[in-house]
Parts: sequence; structure tokens; C-alpha cells
Amino acid sequence: MKVVKFGGSSLASGNQIEKVFQIVMSDPARKVVVVSAPGKRFAEDQKVTDLLIECAERCLSNLDSQEIVAAVIKRYATIAEELQLPSEIVSEIQADLEARLNGDRCKPERFIDSVKASGEDNHAKLVAAYFQEQGVEATYVNPGEGGLLVSAEPGNAQVLPESYERLYSLRDRSGLLIFPGFFGYSKEGEVFTFSRSGSDITGSILANGLKADLYENFTDVDAVYSVNPYIVKRPKEIKELTYREMRELSYAGFTVLHDEALVPAFRAGIPVQIKNTNNPLAPGTRIVNERDNTNGPVIGIASDQGFCSIYVSKYLMNREIGFGRKLLSILEEFGLSYEHTPSGIDDISIILRENQFEAELEEEITKRIIAELHADEVKFEHSLALIMVVGEGMRHNVGTMAKASKALAGASVNIEMINQGSSEVSMMFGVKEVDEKRAVQALYDEFIASVTV
Repeated sequence: MKVVKFGGSSLASGNQIEKVFQIVMSDPARKVVVVSAPGKRFAEDQKVTDLLIECAERCLSNLDSQEIVAAVIKRYATIAEELQLPSEIVSEIQADLEARLNGDRCKPERFIDSVKASGEDNHAKLVAAYFQEQGVEATYVNPGEGGLLVSAEPGNAQVLPESYERLYSLRDRSGLLIFPGFFGYSKEGEVFTFSRSGSDITGSILANGLKADLYENFTDVDAVYSVNPYIVKRPKEIKELTYREMRELSYAGFTVLHDEALVPAFRAGIPVQIKNTNNPLAPGTRIVNERDNTNGPVIGIASDQGFCSIYVSKYLMNREIGFGRKLLSILEEFGLSYEHTPSGIDDISIILRENQFEAELEEEITKRIIAELHADEVKFEHSLALIMVVGEGMRHNVGTMAKASKALAGASVNIEMINQGSSEVSMMFGVKEVDEKRAVQALYDEFIASVTV
């Protein structure tokens, strides 16, 4: 039995939903279909989820939102018309959205969650209606009724352990089950969403709960590529990689799969297959617990911009008990989260997302660190890109770090920072944003382009 999830671009139009129908019906093992909200039909288009968030925010500010509401309803109406569905489904969607917009606004974050969750919820109803019109036994399943319980954290809900046992009972239902992604219900019956792209998480949770044999995630690319195709032309496709490798790559910038989505499937040992809705016969990429390391030490290279570092130096720092805790406590007081903390015996760098900072905050933090920790030097470094070199094979290969450093030097890229994960599955390099593309190309040429499988 398979759980299959389709992303927003796969469900953005009537033509795309027809493709989805053909894919689902081509394999009787596909029992549960997880649905995203309608995505972009073309580059300049807006995702329905973005429209819904804007709509909710305007309502909370007591601004007119009718134009946005009309745009959302038109998206569904256009899809319904393309699929020749009865107008009743659009009326049902409109009534549901208006009810949510007229709901309780005393808790703004919960109000926004309720409104933006309607994107997936109503699209699942529409997709189920289309399957039914084609004479297929298909049922829309509300996540609350289906047993998906989550924590009461707006925009960052976490699945509750008891959900898995509840969801297992869905196996007994006949026909296809059409399940909306992105959200669940608290024990008090309120809607809470996962983080963005959370439909991937829903699919993984369902695969775990239903003890599926495979979780298929359909998107708009043939496979996971070894590097961003916008940086390197025609990069190699990855046929198979491990959960750990995919998690590292997702964190570092790969957008094919939500980085939290793998956890439920990983815990249940369920393989994940990435496939293309527009080219379903392509083999795609398989994500598994273990694989043979036959393609060299590196499986993929990811990069992301928008980082900065706080460099703190103090002689004999390594002998000072509690120094690291005190430093991180200062950042915590300012509500700052950090990404990495590479360190030496007399210095430490804290890597953070740059969008958390303003000039005044930077100055205040510097003063606090010098005053309270008596640091010899505190220096902010801006406009950094982090490049992650990932591969299980690195644990069994000598000299990978040396090869990477040599490749970057050959491309005239200065390394601002190096950090290797304790699992030895990844190496991270900090470089200036202006050097990112050149650095990624150099590493790709060194570790992937030159490898023959």
C-alpha cells in the first residue's frame, strides 16, 4: 500500500489534476492521496496559500479583503470549470472560506492558521469530487475525523504520538482516501498548521500511521539533483540517497522536500520516492535508511544565502567554565536563534540568519558580550553563504576535506569558516555570498562531475 502526495504545482489547474488522476489510477496500491493547495500555474502567478495569508492579515487589520477572497474563489472556480464539475463544489468552498473569515479573531495566529489551512482542505474536497465524477470510489477525509492530532503551535504544529494509532484505522476504509495536507487538529478541536510546505509532513505522517510500503512524493522535477540546477547546468540526478543525506541537503537549501517531512517515514523505516507529475515514468529518487556508497564520498552539494557570523575571541576561553552557555544566553535574551557554533580553543563563531538583525541590535549585542564575557574581540561578518557537502561515503574516505579546500582555493574562493558534522555525513563551508556560485561549481567539478558510476 502506498501513500502518495502531490504538491501545489501538480494541482494548480484542471489539466494537472487530470494528470494526477491518471497517475493514481495507474497503480492500485495507491490508497491515500495527500493534497496541497493550488500552486503557481506560471512564474508570475500567486500560490493560493499566499493569497489566504494576505487575506487573513487584512481581516485582522480591519481592511477590505473582498478582492483577495474573490481571487481565491476564482482559482477554485476555474479549476472546477476546467474539470467540468458541478457549481455546488465551488459554493461549498466559498461558504467554508467565508465562515473561517468570520470566525473568532481574538487569537490572531490561530485565526491565520484556520484561514490558510482552507487552501488544502477545500482543494481536497474538489479533488475528491473530480474522482467521484469519474466513477471512482473516493472519499474526502477531514484530518480531525481521520485522527491527525497535533500540538497547539500556530504555524509550527507537531504531530502527537497518539495520531499514528488513530490513523491506522483508515486502512479499513474502502476506496481511495483524499486527505488534505499541511494541518491537523489539536485535542481541543482547533486547526493548527505545520510550517510552510507542510503537506510533505502530512504525507510522511500518514505513511507512518498506515504502515505503508512506500511514500511517493510527486513534485515538478524528475528527481533530486546533486546540486542546484540554477547554479550548475544539467547536474547529475541522484538515484538513491539516505534519510540523513536528504535531511542535510534539505536544511542547506534543497527545496524538493521539506526538511521535517522525512522524520515520520524514517522512524517507520518507510522508503520515500520523489517523482515528477509531468513525467511519471521517470524513475525519480529513492530515499532509504541505507545505501551502497558506489558513487564516491559526496552525494550532493547544497547552498543557501542570508547568513552572518558573530566572531568572539578570548585568550584561554577553553578554560573558562560556562563561557559558551553565557554567550548563547545573551543571544537568547534578544530572541535570536543560531544555526552553528564552530570553535577553536580561544575563539568561537556563532552562525545566525541575517534577517534577525538590525544595526542597533548588533551594536547592543557587541557591548553585552564585551562587558559580560570580557571578550578580547567581537566581530560581525555579514553576507555569508553556507555550502553543505553531503555524503555517507565521507566517513570511509580519507582526504575529503583536503580535496574540498583545494578545489575552493583553485577557484579563488576564500573560506570564511569550516564546520564538519559529528556524524561525518556533511561538511559545511562559509563563504562570501558573491563567491557562492563559483564555490559550488568548483566542489561539483571535484566530487560529482568527475565520478563515474
